Amino acid sequence: MTKSTAQQFDMIDKIRTQQQYEGIMKMIEKFIQKATELGGFHMLSQEDDDQLHQLSTLANDYEKKHLLPGSFTLSLNMLIQKRLEELKLNQASFAELINTSESKVSKIITGKQEPDVQFLKAIHNKLGIDGNVLLDAL
Repeated sequence: MTKSTAQQFDMIDKIRTQQQYEGIMKMIEKFIQKATELGGFHMLSQEDDDQLHQLSTLANDYEKKHLLPGSFTLSLNMLIQKRLEELKLNQASFAELINTSESKVSKIITGKQEPDVQFLKAIHNKLGIDGNVLLDAL
C-alpha cells in the first residue's frame, strides 16, 4: 500500500458512513488483489497482513451494525456465501485459499458437514469474518 493509503488507514478507528465503508472495501480489495498477484495471503508483508486484518475488522463491525437487520442472524453457510460473493471467489478458489478440499467446502456450505476449528480459523483469517460472528452463526 502507498504511504497515503497507510496514513488514511491509521486515522480510521470506526466506519461512520456508507462512503467510508465503500472506501475501506476498496482498500481490502487492493490487498486481495496484491495477495493474488503474489501467490497468496501468506506472501503479504506483516504490515500489509496487519492492515488487512484491521480493515476487515472495521468493515465487519460496520456491517454488523448497519447492514444486517437486528433480528436477522446469518447461518454459517449464508455468511460464507455472502463473503465469497463480495470477494468474487468461487468455492474452488476459496478451498485453495484455505488449503482444504472443494468437497469439504461444499459439504459445509450445504450443511451436510459441521465445520471443524481449523475451518473456522481459516474463515476468520482469510475472509476476515469476526470470530464472534462465526460463533453466533453456528
